[in-house]
Amino acid sequence: MLLSLITLLLDAAATVTCAPYGSQVDQNVQFVTESNKKRFFDYGAHESSDPMRGVNLGGWFVLEPFITPSLFEPFRTTNDSDEGIPVDEYHYTKQLGKELAADRLEAHWQSWFTEKDFADIQAMGFNLVRIPIGYWAFETLPDDPYVSGHQEKYLDQAIEWARTYGLKVWVDLHGAAGSQNGFDNSGLRDSWGFLEDQNLNVTRSVIHYMLDKYSGDNFTDTVVGVQLINEPLGPVLDMDKLKQDYYLENYNFLRQEKGRDQIVVIHDAFQPFNYWDDFMTFDQGYWGVLVDHHHYQVFDPKQLNATFQDKINLACSWGQDVVNESHWTVAGEFSAALTDCTKWLNGVGYKSRYDGTFQKDNDSSFYIGTCENNEDITAWSQERKDQTRMFLEAQLDAFELRGGWIFWAYKTENSLEWDAQKLAYNGLFPQPLDDRKWPSLCK
Repeated sequence: MLLSLITLLLDAAATVTCAPYGSQVDQNVQFVTESNKKRFFDYGAHESSDPMRGVNLGGWFVLEPFITPSLFEPFRTTNDSDEGIPVDEYHYTKQLGKELAADRLEAHWQSWFTEKDFADIQAMGFNLVRIPIGYWAFETLPDDPYVSGHQEKYLDQAIEWARTYGLKVWVDLHGAAGSQNGFDNSGLRDSWGFLEDQNLNVTRSVIHYMLDKYSGDNFTDTVVGVQLINEPLGPVLDMDKLKQDYYLENYNFLRQEKGRDQIVVIHDAFQPFNYWDDFMTFDQGYWGVLVDHHHYQVFDPKQLNATFQDKINLACSWGQDVVNESHWTVAGEFSAALTDCTKWLNGVGYKSRYDGTFQKDNDSSFYIGTCENNEDITAWSQERKDQTRMFLEAQLDAFELRGGWIFWAYKTENSLEWDAQKLAYNGLFPQPLDDRKWPSLCK
């Protein structure tokens, strides 16, 4: 959702401008003119530009049990099950009550990311951070248990830190009222009420506020995109309503009512490549629209159980298949994971497909290997280390065929496969970012 990727770090003093979308990576890129009121920013449209190379600041303003399990473990009532543990932030705050939840979350917001993290992110060679935040940070439904109104100051501080260290920012509305996908990362698991009237009105009110604020002149030197919503689950939603009543409505609010030129990021809603080629395109008079694709191979049993070469081939295809899409695109989420062994990755109580213990939708009928000592790098074989780095390199190369990438996530408490810091420390995430042990995997 928002167009193209922020690929180059510009000088802090440089004028940021906005980029158009081209149908080809290496030619025929259509640029927006000053007369069309767009700011110009090079989202990878020039051969001389660097691709977007970013990290997601997951688990900060939207809790995810697998990222910060220490926040959820105190609820455990038995040692041999997940009984009593809240499955998402909604139930976390509901079980604690707003006062106690506010105390715990305030401490988390103050400590999970600090200025040092932004310095380290820049030192590792990343040029952008994507910052997820839930609607409840700004406005709530009457019966919501969420803590509200405190997160915004920390988000603004994060943008200031990014500015200090020359990083660009995507502000990402990660959770909609009623949930847009039923995932715990939306704030509310097992619900898909996003497009119902009250939920839609509240979510639009919030994204209008975010679009207005983070498209202002005091932010656009650093904020180079606002994502309208993260991962709407297209297969269970009314796609026409998503397009017309949310994506298009918010675009028109930003362009026509506010007259702003901020990049608008739309997630692909888990639709196939080229699905969006006839929606809000440059040729139709729309500009500054970027399509965000997310790619994982551990949540589909067939992909999880595929041969390693098939995993590499699929990763490469992800980059090759977007080259001719009408919009500029970016891989806004992906990971190094070859297993789904990280505790609570699939959700509290669901366990893992990899070791045959998955407990949802009768999807635990196969066994690939053990999840024992999954987070202990000393227990990893050299083959697993090599495959993890090779898989990661293939994805980096694939995604740089077009707009670039944003890794999920910068850090976790325990996970190796989902933590850029831990992967880099153990030689599994390239440092520098263009270093390759296995060059040309996708050529």
